[in-house]
Amino acid sequence: MFAGGSYEEVARWLLVFLNSHAKRESPRIEAIVEAGDARARNSFGVRLRLEERYEPPLDRPAVEFSFQEVSAGKGSFPWCETLGKRVRAWARELCAAEHPSKSA
Repeated sequence: MFAGGSYEEVARWLLVFLNSHAKRESPRIEAIVEAGDARARNSFGVRLRLEERYEPPLDRPAVEFSFQEVSAGKGSFPWCETLGKRVRAWARELCAAEHPSKSA
């Protein structure tokens, strides 16, 4: 993995990374990376979606990552490992909400 890249390249990398970790919990989960003009090419908003449920929920702000953080972090195994664990935990929360009796 190499650090750096354009805003669009880093956004694509982040989307693939999030999906690859979230789908380990359920292949039905989809990652969403909010990017573009509204974020002034400085940050990304992240959510996971399972059917009509979102993590974080739509009534809360998306999880924010700065462009610099992701651009530098994608070249760091410890950073990627930490983010991967975090994404899988979000995905498990979505799955538990779908089947509450299985989380007990």
